[in-house]
Amino acid sequence: MLGLSVSEPSDLSPPLATWAQEGEALVMSLSGDWTRDGVAAEIRGGMPGRWPDRYETGALGVFDSTLPAFLLAALRSVKEETSKKPTLTGLPENLQGLMELALAVPERSEAKTPSGDHSDIEELGKMTLRVLARAKATMEFVGESVLSFMRFLRGRARFRGSDFWMTVQECGLEALPIVSLISFLIGLILAFVGNVQLTNFGANIFVADLVGIAMVREMGVVMTGIIMSGRTGAAFAAHLGSMKANEEIDALRTFGLNAFDFLVLPRLLALLLMLPVLTVYANIVGILGGMLVGVAVGIPPVLYWTETLMAVDLTTASLGVFKSFFFAAAIAICGCMQGMRAGNSSAAVGEATTRAVVSSITTIIILDSAFAAIFTLLDI
Repeated sequence: MLGLSVSEPSDLSPPLATWAQEGEALVMSLSGDWTRDGVAAEIRGGMPGRWPDRYETGALGVFDSTLPAFLLAALRSVKEETSKKPTLTGLPENLQGLMELALAVPERSEAKTPSGDHSDIEELGKMTLRVLARAKATMEFVGESVLSFMRFLRGRARFRGSDFWMTVQECGLEALPIVSLISFLIGLILAFVGNVQLTNFGANIFVADLVGIAMVREMGVVMTGIIMSGRTGAAFAAHLGSMKANEEIDALRTFGLNAFDFLVLPRLLALLLMLPVLTVYANIVGILGGMLVGVAVGIPPVLYWTETLMAVDLTTASLGVFKSFFFAAAIAICGCMQGMRAGNSSAAVGEATTRAVVSSITTIIILDSAFAAIFTLLDI
């Protein structure tokens, strides 16, 4: 009988599997009670390199899924011709049907536990292949983004205007509170640190230069980009990942819509539009935060503002805004790519969101470092 309902663990006989050679036939004898709560099975006679020709089950007691799992593992461990099927002669009728059903399904290679005996060179090669595959996937997504943007410029991209304006509101107006708070605090911190050092030289008026240049060149755009990575980039990945899990993206393709134009393009355009605006806003708020510290240490607001205007010319002020377009594209592409390529489960959506935030912030730092080197070489 399959299953166990009344026997107590103490009443069970220990399971035993015996391999025996009878003439030219290989026989597996099964005895005892095979249950999950019982003792471990004892195997006698070793495990030969071929399938048994028949089974002896006269002494077999009760069993549950433990016995078919043992038999399936034993049969699949044997390397024989794929065209030959193992015999199930001698097994109980209900167990035969279960084994035939299990053997009819091919074993998935990814379900096997890795052996762990790979060499370091092999592991390095696999890691290199994974990196190259990810780089290729990223370049393909960037290329699709460029093509979609070109279709938009030619008026051939199709997406809903309501989706675009909703995204503009989400990554623009609704982001103002957190951008205001962080930018204001960054301006305060820069002014406090600068004042402590510059006061030693009697040059605390240059706090205005320090805060103004640092905000418009680096801190304003970088902090805004990081905020939008954790806020908007994660939202993009979670939204698109949920749609992928619910097969809504497949439904769009079934309706003949370009899922990339319909889902990714409005988000990309919204960030390209709003991140430069948020960057300018963050620069102003950060300078005002530094001005507050300047007033506290005795610098008149008019003098502080005049010194800031003298230090920050149009070229310097435009550097952060210029970088913001690239940061916006990086955030949108990272978030949408991770969402569009997420798995079909809730856990996969969470993993995609995490990857989107990490990749967005990493890309922003890399781009900012590259721009810093380029601006230095160009003496800007």
